[in-house]
Amino acid sequence: MGKDKKEKRKSEGEDIDKEKNYEDLAQNVSPIAKPLASRKMAKKLYKIIKKAQKQKQLRKGVKEVQKFVRKGEKGVIVFAGDTSPVDVICHMPLVCEESNIPYCYTPSKEDLGAACGSRRPTCMVMVKPHEDYNDLYQELFNEVKGLPLPL
Repeated sequence: MGKDKKEKRKSEGEDIDKEKNYEDLAQNVSPIAKPLASRKMAKKLYKIIKKAQKQKQLRKGVKEVQKFVRKGEKGVIVFAGDTSPVDVICHMPLVCEESNIPYCYTPSKEDLGAACGSRRPTCMVMVKPHEDYNDLYQELFNEVKGLPLPL
């Protein structure tokens, strides 16, 4: 009896939780989520976040990222565009600009959390440089730095 219910829940969940496409996720972002990463850039960001997690070169969560940015740590910061309430992270882009740290938004905090290796959604992540993924890091650093900042 217990096994049947578990299997039933799994099959229902698979139908409901089919991967949403980028356009649907991008429609749900907050108005301040600029610059928003393109689909291709978002995939690259998730890839480097996974690599950074393996090397322990990742800061995740509002409190931890904020603390290390103010201490002077450098890296690329990725925000979730669908964070609600937006007041939780709305001050961080200004702090990043003052510290000369590149940042961008991705459409989904669930995807950002999954890239970190967590089941929990994550609002922001800082990826620090490491020699194992230095080429990809430098490429993304330049791409994110080249994105137009909001006025």
